[in-house]
Amino acid sequence: MTRDEFNDFCRSLPVTTHVVQWGGADVWKVGDKVFAIGGWTKGNTMGITFKTSEIGYEVLKEQPGLRPAPYLASRGMKWIQHYDKPGLSDDGLRDHLQTSHKIVALGLTKKKQRALNLYQD
Repeated sequence: MTRDEFNDFCRSLPVTTHVVQWGGADVWKVGDKVFAIGGWTKGNTMGITFKTSEIGYEVLKEQPGLRPAPYLASRGMKWIQHYDKPGLSDDGLRDHLQTSHKIVALGLTKKKQRALNLYQD
């Protein structure tokens, strides 16, 4: 996934905002909470960091090209970084980015979820 593809996909998710910070990384947020970070490449592979469920974290953390996200995972947070090949396919990355968006959005207060019209029953 290229940087443009990453940004286009994150932009397509509901109620997202984008900032460039942390040394030029593309940081995507929902409700002012980070759900994806893109940047810091190794070779031709873009580093893409996303939040996972506890089960997703356990499954992904040892896969080739993936690792617990530097800084975030060391603080007990369930974040994975796709940093090298083989890693995830572009479709797999999109699925995990969408899941990360939903996990973060559902972690917002119910009031904020209603105000943003996110994941309402």
